[in-house]
Amino acid sequence: MLRYYNGVDLLDVHRGRLSWRRLRILIQHLPSESATWTALRNAMPEEELAKQAEKGEPEKDSWSKLEQLVATVADRVARVEYVLICANTSKKSQRPDPPQPIQRPGSRPPRPKPTLSEAGAEALFQLINGGAA
Repeated sequence: MLRYYNGVDLLDVHRGRLSWRRLRILIQHLPSESATWTALRNAMPEEELAKQAEKGEPEKDSWSKLEQLVATVADRVARVEYVLICANTSKKSQRPDPPQPIQRPGSRPPRPKPTLSEAGAEALFQLINGGAA
């Protein structure tokens, strides 16, 4: 914690200079890669850890500039790989789908393309062939 909050002495809690509430806030706002959060995760029981993993949303965590740059580089490398594969594939049907960018914090996941159901296709067919007139 001292690495992130220079000048904070944990003994100040016992000296009366640092409240328990302020200490709790400092701990809650530590980065997820800090030694404190790592120790808390390591001490968590397996079933609780699995439960946290199911409802976890890592994309909402804040990223450092380095993580943002790495994600940008990874996205661009994936795009170059996709273009290379497409350029060397003769049939369009064999080409892969374009790569999805790594989801950034605060961004929404891409919406799936809507698909036409059998009932919708039949209704559309009827409309096109004058069934609605």
